Amino acid sequence: MDATIYTILLDSNDNIIDVINHSNSDNSDIQEIANNILSNDKKNKYIGSLYFNHYAYSYNKGNSLIIVDITNVNEHLLNGLRTSLVIFVIIELVIFFISQKITNWIIKPVNEAFNKQKEFIADASHELKTPLSVIVASSEALENNPSEKKWLTNIKNEADRMNNLITDLLELASSENDNNLTYTEGNLSKAVELSVLTFEGRAFEKKIQLDYHIEKNIVMKMNENSIRQVVEILLDNAIKHTKEQGVVKVSLKKNNNIELIVSNEGEPIPKGEEEKIFERFYRVDKSRNRKDNRYGLGLAIAKNIVLNYHGIIKAESSNGITSFKVILK
Repeated sequence: MDATIYTILLDSNDNIIDVINHSNSDNSDIQEIANNILSNDKKNKYIGSLYFNHYAYSYNKGNSLIIVDITNVNEHLLNGLRTSLVIFVIIELVIFFISQKITNWIIKPVNEAFNKQKEFIADASHELKTPLSVIVASSEALENNPSEKKWLTNIKNEADRMNNLITDLLELASSENDNNLTYTEGNLSKAVELSVLTFEGRAFEKKIQLDYHIEKNIVMKMNENSIRQVVEILLDNAIKHTKEQGVVKVSLKKNNNIELIVSNEGEPIPKGEEEKIFERFYRVDKSRNRKDNRYGLGLAIAKNIVLNYHGIIKAESSNGITSFKVILK
């Protein structure tokens, strides 16, 4: 870096004879600076801190004193230090915000799972609390009036509701952990067809037409019970939501992937609810589901089973037709 250099010529007694400036710039205080240096304990060479000192010198007793004005060096270094500190702070802030975003992104699924678990416990507790309250109230009423049989009927009905809920909860827990399932090469077409045939009677009772088109001899590695459970959940859901004289259709075909589609005529899924209907205890029509002892667990169980096969399940409503599509590799 450029610097201003002065040579101070000295006599044998260290008196200043002449000042020689080796640069274009000038410092009117250079002679005073030189006298200060000569009056102090002199060293042969002195540089000091380039950040805080403004000059350095080299002293040759009785001959010369060379002074280097490092003010410009000092300013350059301080400016560089300030710039570095500003860049450091900016980088630290950027790293902080990026790390915060990444951390939030990483823990988001954990928070969602934790919140869903809290909701699940609250919903399950609520569903169990209602029949228990009825059972307790009916028991007290039966105690006061043993001849009244309706209290026994209430107790039995609510006990059945609790039993159904506990069964569904156990099935949900089982569907979330497939470690105990055995997968073997099996005929998917036959498994689906058997499931459809078991629902023909129910469809007939509700005056619903049940159509199915199943491609023959589709083979895959599967657990037949879990596959049939998915089909039966979707068929049960379709029949319950199909209007009288309506049609439920089941389709199974294989292209690049295996596609199972169960569709029905009836009230559509509300817009934006297509994903929510697979959540535990979710109900589109709460009053009807409660009346039918429905707890909003069937589709959640079906989704878990499909995910265990690394498949996809989705729902959509269009032109009065609601379709559930399962895609398996």
